[in-house]
Amino acid sequence: MKPNTLIIRTAGTNCDRELAHAFQLAGADTHTLHLNELIEHPDRLETFDIVGFPGGFSYGDDISAGRIFANRLRHRLYEPLLAAIDRGVPMIGICNGFQVLVKLGLLPDPHASEQLVTLADNTLGRFIDKWTPMAADPASACVWTKGLDPFDLPIAHGEGRLAVRNDNVLQQLREQGQIALRYAPGHNPNGSADDIAGLCDPTGLVLGLMPHPERFVDPTQHPQWTRRGDKFLQAEAPGLTFFRNAVQHVQTPTNVNAG
Repeated sequence: MKPNTLIIRTAGTNCDRELAHAFQLAGADTHTLHLNELIEHPDRLETFDIVGFPGGFSYGDDISAGRIFANRLRHRLYEPLLAAIDRGVPMIGICNGFQVLVKLGLLPDPHASEQLVTLADNTLGRFIDKWTPMAADPASACVWTKGLDPFDLPIAHGEGRLAVRNDNVLQQLREQGQIALRYAPGHNPNGSADDIAGLCDPTGLVLGLMPHPERFVDPTQHPQWTRRGDKFLQAEAPGLTFFRNAVQHVQTPTNVNAG
């Protein structure tokens, strides 16, 4: 049975179709709902196995990236989202979706009741759009990044610099296996602490990342695909692996949200 995946969009979201396509390639059914509709019917969250927060520029990033989207979720949907995590629903927030998750407080710890990290302006002070080498941390608890070798993903953001409240928070993230993804040494594009490109919650179910895996679900989407040979073209694109991992997780009978 295909997992039922919810993609939440709002004004300014512009990557929801790419995210839906990635989940569909990975074997999931997808349903895209506007935030307003979900606020009117919060019980609909109970019918989904996976939840995705796409990239874009929600509400024009008028206050700060993801802040308005996060505030609306906090006042109207925070408890239903917490309940979904507690019953084992994987969630992913990409770029603007990552900004939403940290400002909402679902990352790095949904039960911390305070914001411990944020995503601030890039140290270069400008929008960055390029492909960037990175690697998944094999010690991470994250269900989305299992089995990924070093790979490239595209980034496109102006506020992607992960900043932590203090060194104790950073140390806790390391010890609990919550640093799911790092930029390769020498390739940190935005000044993120500890080269962090993506974080998960302590359970490994909730992942937020600045790079866009939904933009690399086919080998031919890589800018150097014509030079990398048949082995590269025949392998699964790393971006697709993120979504296949989540689909396989919810299809595994031993996991909480299976079925």
